[in-house]
Order: sequence, then structure tokens, then C-alpha cells
Amino acid sequence: MKRSSIPAAVLAELFLLCAVCLLFIWQQSSGQSKMTAAEQNLLYQKDSDSDFIKWVDFNVTCQVLEDAYQYDLDTHGTAIELHWIELLAVLACKNGGNFTRYQTKDMRALADILLSGKETIESLTEGMSHYDYYYEAYSAVLGGMVGNYKIQVAKNASHSEDASLSEEFTWEHRYGLKCFLPIAKNFPYSDYDDFGVSRSYGYARKHLGHDMMGQTGTPIIAVESGYVEAIGWNQYGGWRLGIRSFDGRRYYYYAHLRQNFPYSLDLEEGSVVTAGDVIGYMGRTGYSAKENTNNIDTPHLHFGIQLIFDESQKEGNGEIWIDCYQLIRFLYRNRSETIRNDETKEWRRILDMIDPAAEEYLRAHTE
Repeated sequence: MKRSSIPAAVLAELFLLCAVCLLFIWQQSSGQSKMTAAEQNLLYQKDSDSDFIKWVDFNVTCQVLEDAYQYDLDTHGTAIELHWIELLAVLACKNGGNFTRYQTKDMRALADILLSGKETIESLTEGMSHYDYYYEAYSAVLGGMVGNYKIQVAKNASHSEDASLSEEFTWEHRYGLKCFLPIAKNFPYSDYDDFGVSRSYGYARKHLGHDMMGQTGTPIIAVESGYVEAIGWNQYGGWRLGIRSFDGRRYYYYAHLRQNFPYSLDLEEGSVVTAGDVIGYMGRTGYSAKENTNNIDTPHLHFGIQLIFDESQKEGNGEIWIDCYQLIRFLYRNRSETIRNDETKEWRRILDMIDPAAEEYLRAHTE
């Protein structure tokens, strides 16, 4: 009798799956209870129709982000520029994406090697099998946060707090952080790392965002420039906004907005917003199929970041939501100052910003 043969592609996939399973068993037995992000990614088979990242663990701490960002800022425009996402990806390769034992001297040692000219990012990462993965994953999280922009500066105000008293502004070209904390400046809030804790309303599930507790009516700020992809009522999030980054990789979710007056009045689906703009107001709506209902006990903003490497991941079982607590801590350095219009009862930013990414998007969609 002639034996039936197993296709080579099937054998290869079975071999890869077995290898990952053995690796997981070994880590469990050796006290390593959690696989790295790159190793988890191997659990998802790739083929010609789905060659994209299926999993990201973003465990980069605030201190690592600050150190990498400072090198990026300090070396911009010099002979050897250090780019923060590249620095983060290299260190992730060295520690398996686990930054719990990170020290600033680790970043300094890496920067010194590159600034000496003895190594380049290309030569340094030549043998790092997971570098491309970490670079793409971290670029998806941080890709729109640092770059060139123009911002208003009050001519006659020595401090930004006095900007509202000045009627004369000038524009400055800058390079650096062009994203903002989602809570307006001078408005108090409290938070902790609550990503992954259990939720029971509707069905048992994990909390895939970050809650920032504050006062009803607190102005909510666009973290990154983008366009409004979703606006309106959601049974779980109440009045909510979904803003997509221009590169399509990030979906920012702002939920539980204020009853009766949740959004800035001019917002609608498709609206383009600039980082730092007021987009809505903190509230406690949600947990109800009935629209405009306050069923949340404590006023807070539910803020979430979803990564999208392929549109099939936008909704369904393939969604990738990241823990953004450390990122929020990093963004605290950049808070948008606002002023209230007593006639409309709206808040608006004091100092406007021009983001080249928004200008490029608008040109492409108006031609």
C-alpha cells in the first residue's frame, strides 16, 4: 500500500508549534512563568496572507522612556543622532522585553557605544533575531509621539500660566515630544496600574485600558493628532470617542464622558484633531443600554490604546490593547493648558500647535 505523504509546509508548522510549546514548558519548570513578547508572537503562525504582528507586551517603564527620549532630544541635528525607538528595541533584545531590572546606566552604556562611532544601529543589531519585531512593535506604540512641530508661544508672558493674559503670540519650530497627557493641565486626577483587572458588567472580562479618576467636567485632551473614527454611545463606555492615528497603527479610546455635554461641540466622525486639543469632558456615563445614562460610580476617564497591524485586528478576538500606565506617567511632562469660554461653556487649548502629520493628512484628503 502506498503511504500518504504530509506536505512539507504542514510539517514545518507542526515543528514550530512543538518548539514553542517545549520552550514554554522549560520556562515554567525553570521559574520563568511568562514568555517574552517575541516568543508569544511565535504562537501565531504566519503565512503569505497574514504576515503581521499578532501580539505585543509593552512593558517599557517610564524611566526607560525618559532616558531614551532624552538621548533622542539631545542628539537631534548632530552628527550621530540616536533615535529613541531604536534604543528601546536594542535593550528589549537584551532583556527579552522585561525592563523591571533596568538602570539608567544600561541606556548610557548603549548610547556611549553608538556615540563613539565604534558601532551603528545596523552593525549592533545584525545578530539580534528579535530586533525587527521589537522595533516594529514599539514603533506602533510610540511612532507618532516625537518629531517636528510648530507651537504658539506668548510674546509677553514669561511663563505659560500667563499665556491667557497675552493677546500676542509667536510661532516656534521645535523638535521633541508632540503628544500630551489626556487630562488638561491644572486639573487633578489619580490613577494606578489597573490594566488586566477583572470586570463583570455584561460579561466577565479584563480591563483593557487605564482609568484616571477626577472631577466631572475635566477637559479631556487628544493625546496624539488623528481623526475621529468613532463617536457616540456605547453600552460599556457610555459617551466615548475613538481617534485613529494618521499612520493607522494606534486607536485611542476615551470613554465614560460627561452626561449631556460629552464632546467638544464641533467634533463629528471624520474630524481631524491636533494633539493637545480639548476633545471632551470627564464624566461617568456607561454600563447601560440606555443612552446618556450615568451608571458609573466614580467620575473617571477610561483611556485605552489599541495597536493595529492589520485591519482584521480592529474588532474581534485579535485585538491588541496595551498597558499604557507607564506611558501615561511619561506623558505627564506635557500637559495642555486650557481656558473656558463662558458663553459656550467649552474649554479650549491656550497655545495652538501645528503638527506636520495633520497637515499632510489634510492635504491628502482634500486634493
